[in-house]
Amino acid sequence: MIVGRNQARCDNALSLIRAATGNAQVEALLADLSSQRQIRELARQFLERYPRLDVLVNNAGGVWFQRERTVDGLEMTFAVNHLGYFLLTQLLLDALRASAPARIVNVSSEAHRRATLDFDDLMGERSYRGWRTYCRSKLANLLFTYELARQLEGSGVTVNALHPGWVATGFGSRNGWRGSALQLAARCFAISAEAGARTIIYLASAPEVAGVNGRYFIRERAVASSAASYDQPSAKRLWQVSQELTQLSAVPQ
Repeated sequence: MIVGRNQARCDNALSLIRAATGNAQVEALLADLSSQRQIRELARQFLERYPRLDVLVNNAGGVWFQRERTVDGLEMTFAVNHLGYFLLTQLLLDALRASAPARIVNVSSEAHRRATLDFDDLMGERSYRGWRTYCRSKLANLLFTYELARQLEGSGVTVNALHPGWVATGFGSRNGWRGSALQLAARCFAISAEAGARTIIYLASAPEVAGVNGRYFIRERAVASSAASYDQPSAKRLWQVSQELTQLSAVPQ
């Protein structure tokens, strides 16, 4: 099952997947992952339709060089890149546990190495720079991954994160001239979408990582992430803030 916010693009992706795999049962659900209402509806529809969840891949994201707000009034980059992962995963966690062994795969980025979190200005209301905010959201992906891994230890559900590489997609294109420049550079230097998907597929399916939990991967190899990403007090604080911003109540132990 895939998720997208545009019906035509979902239909096209389904056609390509079905043609390549011969699997006519692949389906799509629609949701704009900047909207918490739509994320909740997505989770509800999934749980109604499917009896189990073996792998959850969190791969939605973007970068906004001008500060924008979601329908929930939150800063767009942080909301989509981090809170989207956090909320959808929490809503589907019982299904993952019931389906164990199961896997969660969070797409992060090497951009996280340039970041530290400013808990006094997570929404960028006092100071906003688009690339800095993106880097912080990718650090948040890792803090979330490692905290969730600690909570899931022994449950049969694993969670890992990865850097896919600089991938030649439409990422960042809706940013005026800077987006156009980014797309031009991507056409010259970035890797293909197929190459960018390899580590995602590896973490989702490879037998040799079935029991690996709480690691960060590049090119199908576990590597160390930044020192800031291993800070447990920051991870727990981010978790608590994320619960508040998504109106969830559970607190990590």
